[in-house]
Amino acid sequence: MTPFTERVIDIIRSIPKGRVMTYGQIAGLAGSPRAARQVVRILHSMSKKHRLPWHRVINAKGQIALQDDESYNEQKMTLQIEDVEISANGSIDLSKYQWHPCEIGDGV
Repeated sequence: MTPFTERVIDIIRSIPKGRVMTYGQIAGLAGSPRAARQVVRILHSMSKKHRLPWHRVINAKGQIALQDDESYNEQKMTLQIEDVEISANGSIDLSKYQWHPCEIGDGV
């Protein structure tokens, strides 16, 4: 496993319940700001194996990026269970729910 992949896994594991991070934000914190798509691949291939809270990762627009209805609804429902509000158009208020670990003193 590459150091970038290990860092991405550690960052995703550290996202607290009721908070979200974006693919690009995770890539930047892991040391490669332009690697958002790589974060997507890591989530897709390693979420089950590493028990990652994949549902807490959304796109930069504050939306669930999954296209198929079943996965979209699973992510939406899981976030709502964690008290993340999702608007009628499927948006999450990043100013309220986005987690910034370096800004609040929580190291990853």
